[in-house]
Amino acid sequence: MSIVEIDLDEMEPVAVRCDDAHLHVTLASGQTLTTPLWWYPRLKDATPDQRNTVELMVYGIHWPDLDEDLSIEGMLKGWRSRSAVPPDTATAAG
Repeated sequence: MSIVEIDLDEMEPVAVRCDDAHLHVTLASGQTLTTPLWWYPRLKDATPDQRNTVELMVYGIHWPDLDEDLSIEGMLKGWRSRSAVPPDTATAAG
């Protein structure tokens, strides 16, 4: 088992943006976390204005119009909404 040391100050989100398929979060360290938007159905189904109304917290992100909160830790661990449904890759490929 390995232990990873993380400077918590560098885990603070400093910028957030969504495109049609992904959520991108830039951290104080300069790293960018990118996760699939389908992991978060409220964000996926939101309007661009709702996605852009965001509040940065010390270790997470809050979308007040959507009542959605995500933690940086959860993103790093691959946590997604229980109601998340992956896109149908067979349809996308055809």
